[in-house]
Amino acid sequence: MSKLTYQLGILITILLGAFLNYYYCCDKVEEIVVEEIVSEPVIEPTKNPFLVQDANGNLDVKVNDNFNFKTSEMTILEPLSGKVTDGVMQLSAYLAENPDKSVSITGYYNSDEVNHTAYPNLGLARAGAVKNYFVSKGISSRVIDTHGKMYDAMVPDADNIYYGPVEFAVATTGDHGDLDALADEINSNPLVLYFGIDEFVIKLTEEQREKFAKISRYLDKVDGATCTIVGHTDTTGPEDHNIVLGKERADFAKTYLVTHHIPEAKVMTESKGSSEPIADNSTTEGRAANRRTIVTVNKP
Repeated sequence: MSKLTYQLGILITILLGAFLNYYYCCDKVEEIVVEEIVSEPVIEPTKNPFLVQDANGNLDVKVNDNFNFKTSEMTILEPLSGKVTDGVMQLSAYLAENPDKSVSITGYYNSDEVNHTAYPNLGLARAGAVKNYFVSKGISSRVIDTHGKMYDAMVPDADNIYYGPVEFAVATTGDHGDLDALADEINSNPLVLYFGIDEFVIKLTEEQREKFAKISRYLDKVDGATCTIVGHTDTTGPEDHNIVLGKERADFAKTYLVTHHIPEAKVMTESKGSSEPIADNSTTEGRAANRRTIVTVNKP
């Protein structure tokens, strides 16, 4: 064997040994994959300002605060900003100086909220709460129109508070329709509330909520209008007891109406006990139908 061949053999052996040592003995370098961490977007709560403008007049009120409400609630959260109160007083003065003007209040609600109120929707209930505040500051309910509208883009804060779920618009007063006919409609198909035995609970159906809204509208728009709640009972027990029970139910219904923005002075109550049954008191179903209160309106 030549010397060159011998040297090449040694070199090949060294290289082969180094390769085999690396392949079988050394730890492989793991490829580290760094995943980018994407943070969840932070959704800020919706905050609508108190904004009241008249495009055809000289009223322009803008306040960063507003009327606020808890989720699924119709009660204005307190304390109310003093700047909002000042804005309402500007509106009150403007409407007093411009008797041909009116203000509409649109209350908003989210479809995820639960409506526990007497109104067809929570937005209308919130508008009613703001309306009552306006009335307390000297604005006549006759120049206030209320509406309710679903708005799912609203986002509450971490404490489930909606900031300013109400919108306002000032315009020239329009025709409110035939309010006399509205009264006739209400009284021809009145709001009737039924009670269980010795029960004082009110849970309205959608149809009853629509009737309530019409009663509220009529009382708002007609000066001197009132409503009467008459309590009726079945024939169980003595009549003097039934007269008292009917009045208690009528008074309970009145409290319910007042908590839903009907002025207390516009609600009268009376009882007829078991004297005017509409069904057979000898049956369970008949007695249930007779335990009722009826709400009608009175024209001035």
